[in-house]
Amino acid sequence: MKSYLEKITRGEDLTITEMEQATRLMFDASTDPAAVGGFLIGLKQKKEAVSELTGLVNVIRAQAVLLPEALPKAMDNCGTGGDGSMSFNISTTSAFVVAGAGITVSKHGNRSISSKTGSADVLEALGVNINLNPDQTYKLLKLNGIAFLFAQNVHPKMKQVTGIRRALGIPTIFNLIGPLTNPVELTTQLVGIYRRDLLMEMAATLHQLGRKRAVVINGPDFMDEAALHGDTHGVLVEGGELLPFTISPKDVGLNYVDVSEIKGGDALENAEILRRVLEGESGPHRDTVLLNAALAIFAEGTAQTVKEGVQLAKESIDQGHALKKLETMIAFSKEQEVTT
Repeated sequence: MKSYLEKITRGEDLTITEMEQATRLMFDASTDPAAVGGFLIGLKQKKEAVSELTGLVNVIRAQAVLLPEALPKAMDNCGTGGDGSMSFNISTTSAFVVAGAGITVSKHGNRSISSKTGSADVLEALGVNINLNPDQTYKLLKLNGIAFLFAQNVHPKMKQVTGIRRALGIPTIFNLIGPLTNPVELTTQLVGIYRRDLLMEMAATLHQLGRKRAVVINGPDFMDEAALHGDTHGVLVEGGELLPFTISPKDVGLNYVDVSEIKGGDALENAEILRRVLEGESGPHRDTVLLNAALAIFAEGTAQTVKEGVQLAKESIDQGHALKKLETMIAFSKEQEVTT
């Protein structure tokens, strides 16, 4: 680990192979935690490279617990976290709206690391059993078009660095690559990141990982979600091209929403917000979800524009499809608790 730390301290990027080797050392219980912490801080100070993001993801995914069969087509809309905005669970709420629009969503997520409430926390508060085994998760995906893959369960090796990440108390490369480590072979993806300076690097990494189409976004005030109090910056990955864009609320027919209006709370509060949105309540939470769901629907290709995606997201909620996806997930997961 020392040689890799020395290299990044000199401002040099690690190759994919070097990063793969460094990652295996991080996951080795005999490696000094202080060395791992120093390595993570060094990467952040240097600025993480595409080769380093890719190498880390390669090792994590190679060691992941897989579903019993591949899916013909699936996407995820997971964000990195780390923006400090303390917003409600926007991407988790949006995932049900996207699924309600007829798109298979393999929702990958975790408990809170740097935010107040993670996707696992809010789903658990809603009554979802987040500890389904791979067979059960696969059945739910086929039945419902959306299932939750709990990162702690599908990436057991990650436990080795969880304590180090918590001790550091700052976002690291692990926050950046969380959305990229979904064990399902995704065809498309929406990724929200808290680092605007890494939009192109994240887009290039998604292309290198084989995504046919993807969108990477960074919201106003450097949020890892799209929001309606300013411009959202993004990059569309399509056909090997990386196409930057900027989108404002007026571009998609939505109103300005002050960031204070989308603050979240604990898991129970955020669960209530999520359910109210899916039940059709109007207001700033709904409008924020419409924008984020629209970007995911656009990333997947069902919508040709983000504005068209907003309309499909509205239909998903207003016709009850999004809420049905949540209710089916809850009912199915409770049945598994009884039978296992």
